[in-house]
Amino acid sequence: QVQLVESGGGLVQAGGSLRLSCAASGRTFSSYVMGWFRQAPGKEREFVAAISWSGISTYYANSVKGRFTISRDNAKNTVSLQMNSLKPEDTAVYYCAASTQTCVAGSWSKCMNYWGKGTLVTVSS
Repeated sequence: QVQLVESGGGLVQAGGSLRLSCAASGRTFSSYVMGWFRQAPGKEREFVAAISWSGISTYYANSVKGRFTISRDNAKNTVSLQMNSLKPEDTAVYYCAASTQTCVAGSWSKCMNYWGKGTLVTVSS
């Protein structure tokens, strides 16, 4: 069983930055593919970013590419999402997720088998 706890959400003005963190339990964290997803009010959950077990490969949604950076620290069992140049449309609940299996790019949501409870990010205009 893997438990994921997100932190770092809050209220920020457009153009500002936030850093989300996700702490994971489990002795095999370094073997998990990790991802960030978000769900805005009235919308479906969408993929934001993912990172391979080694941290070498990263993947981003087009809407956040160049503004967000995903990273991980396998020694601390954490994954982070640095969010810069935030826009009001980035407002959402952000979820950390983990996969214990090999993921196919583009099928991230289906691949994840553990989810955190989410942290709210609000970007004001």
